[in-house]
Amino acid sequence: MKIAIIDDNSFLISSIKEKLSFFEEIQVKYTANNGADLLEKLDKDHNLDALLMDIEMPVLNGIETTLAVKQKYPQIKIIMLTVFDNDENIFNAIKAGADGYLLKDVNPHELFNGIVDTLNGGAAMNPSIALKTLKLLRNPVDFKDVSKEEINLTNREVEVLEQLSKGLSYKVIADNLFLSPSTVRKHIENIYSKLQVHSKLEAVQKARRNNLI
Repeated sequence: MKIAIIDDNSFLISSIKEKLSFFEEIQVKYTANNGADLLEKLDKDHNLDALLMDIEMPVLNGIETTLAVKQKYPQIKIIMLTVFDNDENIFNAIKAGADGYLLKDVNPHELFNGIVDTLNGGAAMNPSIALKTLKLLRNPVDFKDVSKEEINLTNREVEVLEQLSKGLSYKVIADNLFLSPSTVRKHIENIYSKLQVHSKLEAVQKARRNNLI
C-alpha cells in the first residue's frame, strides 16, 4: 500500500511514520508540507493508493487540497488525519470527497486498519467522528450561517490574541502590553469562553477564520 503524508508539522509527520513503521505492507512514498507542495509532487508521481491529509495547513489547506486531488486523481483514497473533530471540518471534508476521517491520536493498529478498510471500499472513522457524522445527517446545518456567528472581543482581547498567535508566552505578552501575567491569563480565559474553544491553537485558528486577527 503506497501512501503519502501531508502535514505542515514535521514532528507529526515523524510520529505518523513511526506508527506505520510496524506494518511492512505500508510504504510511505513521500511527504508534503501543504496542499500546494503535494499537488506538485503528485504531478511527478501519482502512483499512490492513499493520502493521510491534515486539515489546517498554510498555502492550501486539507479540504481545498482534497477537492483538487479528487478532481484530478479520483482513484486515490484520502483519509483526513487531524486534531480537529468540529462539525464544520467533518462536513466540509466529506463534501470535498474525503474517504475517511481519523484523529491524530489514533493508535498504530487503528490507523493501519483504517487505511486497509478505506482501500477496500470502506470509510475509516473514529467512533466520535462517526457519531458526529450521523448527527449531521439527521440535523443538517448551514455552515455558511454558522461561520458568520457574532463574536464580540474587546480591543484588548484582540491585542492579546494577536500576541498569542505569535507563540509568545503569557509573561512576554504581559510585558508587551504593560499588563500583569494574571490579567493576561484572565483575558485569555475570556477569549476561550467567547470563541468556545479549549486551546491556544483552536483560539488562533477560529479567530483567523472569523477575521478577528
